[in-house]
Amino acid sequence: MKQYTVTGMSCAACSARVEKAVSQVPGVTSCSVSLLTNSMGVEGTALPAAVIAAVEEAGYGASEKGAGGSKEQSSSGMADEELLIDKETPILKKRLIASLCFLIPLMYVSMGHMMWNWPLPAFMEGNHVAMGLIQLLLTTTIMIINQKFFISGFRSLWHKAPNMDTLVALGASASYIYSTYALFAMTDAQMRMDMDAVMSYMHELYFESAAMILTLITVGKMLEAHSKGKTTDALKSLMKLAPKTAVVIREGIEQSVAIEQVRKGDLFVVRPGENIPVDGIVIEGSSAVNESALTGESIPVDKSSGDSVSAATLNQSGFLKCEASRVGEDTTLSQIIQMVSDAAATKAPIAKVADRVSGVFVPAVISIAVVTIVIWLLAGQSIGFALARGISVLVISCPCALGLATPVAIMVGNGMGARNGIMFKTAVSLEETGKMQIVALDKTGTITSGEPKVTDIIPVDILEEDLLRMAYALERKSEHPLAKAILALAEERHLTEKEVTEFQAVPGNGLSGKLGEDVLCGGNLEYICANGTVPEKLQRQAEVLSQEGKTPLFFSQNGQLVGIIAVADVIKEDSPQAVKELQNMGIHVVMLTGDNERTAQAIGKQAGVDEVIAGVLPEGKERVIRKLKKKGKVAMVGDGINDAPALTRADIGIAIGAGTDIAIDAADVVLMKSRLSDVPAAIRLSRATLHNIHENLFWAFFYNVIGIPLAAGVWYPLFGLKLNPMFGAAAMSLSSFCVVTNALRLNWFDMHDAKKDKKRKSKKRQEEIIMEKTMKIEGMMCGHCEARVKKCLEALPEVAEAAVSHEAGTAVVTLNAELADDVLKKTVEDQDYKVLGIE
Repeated sequence: MKQYTVTGMSCAACSARVEKAVSQVPGVTSCSVSLLTNSMGVEGTALPAAVIAAVEEAGYGASEKGAGGSKEQSSSGMADEELLIDKETPILKKRLIASLCFLIPLMYVSMGHMMWNWPLPAFMEGNHVAMGLIQLLLTTTIMIINQKFFISGFRSLWHKAPNMDTLVALGASASYIYSTYALFAMTDAQMRMDMDAVMSYMHELYFESAAMILTLITVGKMLEAHSKGKTTDALKSLMKLAPKTAVVIREGIEQSVAIEQVRKGDLFVVRPGENIPVDGIVIEGSSAVNESALTGESIPVDKSSGDSVSAATLNQSGFLKCEASRVGEDTTLSQIIQMVSDAAATKAPIAKVADRVSGVFVPAVISIAVVTIVIWLLAGQSIGFALARGISVLVISCPCALGLATPVAIMVGNGMGARNGIMFKTAVSLEETGKMQIVALDKTGTITSGEPKVTDIIPVDILEEDLLRMAYALERKSEHPLAKAILALAEERHLTEKEVTEFQAVPGNGLSGKLGEDVLCGGNLEYICANGTVPEKLQRQAEVLSQEGKTPLFFSQNGQLVGIIAVADVIKEDSPQAVKELQNMGIHVVMLTGDNERTAQAIGKQAGVDEVIAGVLPEGKERVIRKLKKKGKVAMVGDGINDAPALTRADIGIAIGAGTDIAIDAADVVLMKSRLSDVPAAIRLSRATLHNIHENLFWAFFYNVIGIPLAAGVWYPLFGLKLNPMFGAAAMSLSSFCVVTNALRLNWFDMHDAKKDKKRKSKKRQEEIIMEKTMKIEGMMCGHCEARVKKCLEALPEVAEAAVSHEAGTAVVTLNAELADDVLKKTVEDQDYKVLGIE
């Protein structure tokens, strides 16, 4: 995705206009414009020059991020922190202060004197023309201070793409022009000495409305800009973590260089209290490293030779010498920043609703304002009254609130996730994660730790420590994964090393060797029985261990059994709780594994999953996900290369952060802490964000539905209610501010609090997983065809909903019970359409 900075946008209508213009450029496959960050993401083969030209032709400005040596992009390829600095608020603040300096005397003359008889200078007493001229001059000055509204508004109107600034500019201009006309008419009446007409025209001056509209909109814009700046705090704080320099060793000499000059393979040193500059591998030294900046974990992690370290983490105690493994845009920090930045530049599906509305909103409002003026004039009202109603309609309408409803919530939600180690790659993934009905979990490394550990030690006629010491001596020369578990426990207990001679490994069976004069053997039951005897009681005990998902290893000395050591890939501490939380959220939990059925069932029982699918080969996982998708929306959680196809096939792929790069690349969501408990947390955050978006959209629509009729004077004949244009402008400004502030409430959302999760009503309901089928239909030509197909499909009792599109030639059918494809096909073909296939 190529990123651009877009200038000149003021509302959702602007972003919709830019998006439409760029989407029509040959070679552009997708385009997403963010009003929040004034950025645009474009995919396809179109040249940047063509994209920029399309934006400029639409009446806006554009530049490629990072072009021309600008600071828009650092050498690492990630967005620069300076791009997110709030430069708009200080400018708007100066404009507001300047406007208020002229607005206060204007309001004093126009309202203070006229309504409350406040005193005026002697030369103005009774001189209504002078009062009108003062109002004209003060209002003209305020309009010049806020000329940006008029430049942007009328330029957009010229390009046939009116925006919010157009509404403000038309409203203020109408007030100003009509008031100027009234002022000249007043001078004529003054010349004729018609004082009644002079006083009448004095009440027709709306200069203060024009000035107040511009000032109040500026207040709203400033509050909005300030709040928008808050939504990017998470991204700004991530960028601040990026170290600026590194101490590298070149030709045996330590030297401090700019971070951009560090190359892969360079040796660098990090002293206590310093940030690690790039990702690397420790080759010398040991220390405790605070990784909270990336993972959210406050407890430092011990690092020694061979361990990996990440950029922006803090070296707390020892001296470390490391080899750079990933630099620039390849570092973990840069990838996190890029993910958050890309998510901000993409658009959630729900945002398209607001975009469609915004595209016709401003022209519709202008039409309503014109109709309002005409109707009131025909009804016999004065020009001033009719004009006030039309201006009120223009200034109370708020496309900004609609345009900001989705992106501010997406940005705050994404920032919340980033701070807690949950990375959503796109706005789509943030919205869709909360809609999952089935979660498929890989076993190894996801539910389990991925590393075998000793779980049971059963000595026979010897001490436990002696059994472990014998096993340690024998397994030290083995390369089998299960041997590592015994070695790890022996080293943890600081057992002394003993050398085994005549070592021999029998693949698939066991090991043998001599310790002094004693012959030691270790391996499975068959191998030990072939070299000695195993009491039946111990065989039954080993069987119980196997049923628990553990692998029993038998050890004998001189043909005599001395004990059993059970090894297993143990489940993570938080796995059972995470599974339970998912189930309480109404989600069906499936475990996928290539292990044998017995081991899989044992692990599945410990974790508490609803369903276990065992013996699945890597390519088989993708097929399982495909089948599960017929029953509902599926999220796949995995960490290995073999999980990549399944992660891609699932509606949402969730990668455990400690997994392989391939798995992380294939996923939509990355859990940096590698904790399964972050899966329900991600779903909660997604649901909370979507709920916040729904709230924002509801209030944005509700505000306009209530405000526009009130402004138009619909309730005036019945209740005498009418809206002053100044209050309309204040309400409009407040609506945008409220939408942004509501989104900021997400910062206080606790994504790990399971108390408010929707509880599962019954086991039966859990098993009633909704199924979805996509029908490809030929012959639908219009909206009438869509309605016809939709009606016939939804008449079937098993069909909960049918989403039909004649443009795509599809019908997405949501089922609440099993239904044969033949029935669906016949139902549609009975309406004289042809079904090409059902997936």
